[in-house]
Amino acid sequence: MAVLFSSHDFSAEEAQHRSQQLEQSVIRQVDSLEGSSTMSGQLSSNTGGVIELSGIREVRMMPPGEEAAAALQHWTAQPDAPLDASGLDLSGVDLSGADLAMALLIQSALRNARLVGADFYRARLEGAALDQADLTEASLVKAELDEASLRSATLDRADLGSASLWAVDARSACFRSAKLDGASFIGARLEGADLTNASVRETSLKVVLDERTVVAGLFGTLFGPVVIEEAGGRREVDGADLEQWLNRRGAQVRVLQPRSHRITYYAKVSEGYSRGNPQGIVRRRIVNGVAHDEAFTRNLCWEPTEYLRLYELGHNEVERVEISEAEALAFVDEVTAGRG
Repeated sequence: MAVLFSSHDFSAEEAQHRSQQLEQSVIRQVDSLEGSSTMSGQLSSNTGGVIELSGIREVRMMPPGEEAAAALQHWTAQPDAPLDASGLDLSGVDLSGADLAMALLIQSALRNARLVGADFYRARLEGAALDQADLTEASLVKAELDEASLRSATLDRADLGSASLWAVDARSACFRSAKLDGASFIGARLEGADLTNASVRETSLKVVLDERTVVAGLFGTLFGPVVIEEAGGRREVDGADLEQWLNRRGAQVRVLQPRSHRITYYAKVSEGYSRGNPQGIVRRRIVNGVAHDEAFTRNLCWEPTEYLRLYELGHNEVERVEISEAEALAFVDEVTAGRG
């Protein structure tokens, strides 16, 4: 069963992502600023031309469960809303090429799902079961996959740039020619995984590997340490020893030394909002050279934001001013107390 429709309402956060993907065949219509409801039917290209935008959501094969099928049908009827199928069984679904940006798939079952070329930009997939799923050429940029299961999944040529994969079980998964730049594999299991020709750039690869893990052609830079599982037990390797272990097996990588953890806080100021009474606060955490931008939200927690990146690109009307950690903590305390 196929369900097709055009989408015409995206936030500016997605807009920046889409603009970087113009070479792909699907280009979406976007808002001009974060939170704006202004609509536009065209997007200017870097060469000055105008590109007509289109967005298609397609469900090529519905899952057998009625509740999961109903969630997908609801999603296709709501072009301005991300898919919300958390906790549902979508096993066997075919969402190849689908726009799943910002999707909520927390603890969803996607076993044996066909997700070729799907876009999971900033999708929430914590605890999801993706065993034996086909994610060939999928985009998982900045996706949250903490504690997900990817056993025997196929992610050949997938883009996992800046994705979070804490405690992921990816045993026997295939990452051939995948982009793992800036991804965080912390406490992940990659025994028997295939990383042939995958790229890493300041990637946190604090994982478990074994003699079956294929690393031929793996190239770039990464942070350790790695736990090597061998017949005689386990051992932790880092630095030059890790570099040697990987490169002896055909990789071409350089293991980086850990960097300091830095946090910079900013207040959002505009008319009626000052440094002492800001519209909101954001922070940038630098972990192993990778920037993580977060805003303190109405959910009373720090959540990912595109504000700082858009500001640096000149796309935000709301100004920022750097503040101290003490000022940031005072704001958090005040907001939290007001909601108590």
